[in-house]
Parts: sequence; C-alpha cells; structure tokens
Amino acid sequence: VITPGSAIGTPWTRRMRPFSTAMVSGWMQLRGWRRRGNLDRGFVLSDHADWDDLLQAVKDTGAERIIATHGYTDHFSRFLREAGYDATAESTEFAGESEEGSSGTSTRSVDPPGRPEQTSQA
Repeated sequence: VITPGSAIGTPWTRRMRPFSTAMVSGWMQLRGWRRRGNLDRGFVLSDHADWDDLLQAVKDTGAERIIATHGYTDHFSRFLREAGYDATAESTEFAGESEEGSSGTSTRSVDPPGRPEQTSQA
C-alpha cells in the first residue's frame, strides 16, 4: 500500500502491521534523513525540475496548452507564449516558493536557453 507519510501512525495503518516504511524524495540524498524519519528505506527522486527540464517536458509531451502553477510562473508562461504555446500562469492555494524568494528560493534571473548574457566567442 502506498500512502502519504501522514498516514503512518493512524489507526488505518496500525491494522496493517507488520509493514515497512519508505520515502521517495530528493531529501533522501542527504545523510541522516532516512534515520531521522525512522524509515526502513529511502529512495532519491526529486520532484523539482529546472528550466531546461520543464521545456523538454513540454516538447516531449506535445502539450499545446500549459498552465504554470508553481515557481517562476510568469517568466515561464511568457517564454512559452513567445514560442507559440497557449500558456498561462495560475494561482493555487499552495503557499510554497515564490519569485521573491520568501521560502529560501533563489532570486537570480531565470532566462530561457540561449540567455542574452551567454555570448558566443567568435
């Protein structure tokens, strides 16, 4: 049974004993996370994607309409519109990272591939 971590310790999961616990997260690459979480196993897999990963996902899926909901949504949707996609940025109830960096995120400029600051040497 795969459940969110919040289900561990509930009456529902206690009825399933014995069981093993595991977590899939980018945090698993850091030493001690599995032990501190009292987990039997840890698997490293991040749900974060960088600019190039996102553009590749749009290309690989053949998406025609893209709705950006997290991170640098205005930058990303504008870039996609300029590339001919039907792209918008939508607000969600998620209160995570912001473009201002209020949750410890980088505030560096996010430019598309072929950034203006990258000039080729002739």
